[in-house]
Amino acid sequence: MSMAAMPIKISDSEWEIMRVIWTQETSTAQEIIDILGESMNWKPATIKTLLGRLVKKGAVRTEPSGKKYIYHPIISEGETVKSATENLVSHICTKRIGGAIIDLIVEADLMDTDVERIKEQLVNKKTVKNIECNCIPEQQRK
Repeated sequence: MSMAAMPIKISDSEWEIMRVIWTQETSTAQEIIDILGESMNWKPATIKTLLGRLVKKGAVRTEPSGKKYIYHPIISEGETVKSATENLVSHICTKRIGGAIIDLIVEADLMDTDVERIKEQLVNKKTVKNIECNCIPEQQRK
């Protein structure tokens, strides 16, 4: 399966739909309704609307199968997560990114392998003495 190179911005609700499709690899609208309908308190029409948006954005493609459609991911989960991370970091003052990363680590449930990978990245991370603030002058902190 060929995934799109540039991830597409998707809403929080669309993320939930994509998580099902990524996990299942292919899904019908009914399967997504069965999985998310009750847990998210969404009506079938809401899920079908979100699926239509994802098709229009080029995040998923459809394949007819009788009277229903099979939904396939076009965008990869890994690249979409990376894009969302880059988007988050771009909204944070460069002098505050370290604190935000610490907050993420504190809040996240991590497996031993994740912790080891994080440690490895920190050991290999090149540091800088001073980081220039990327905020506009009126936002800059001293």
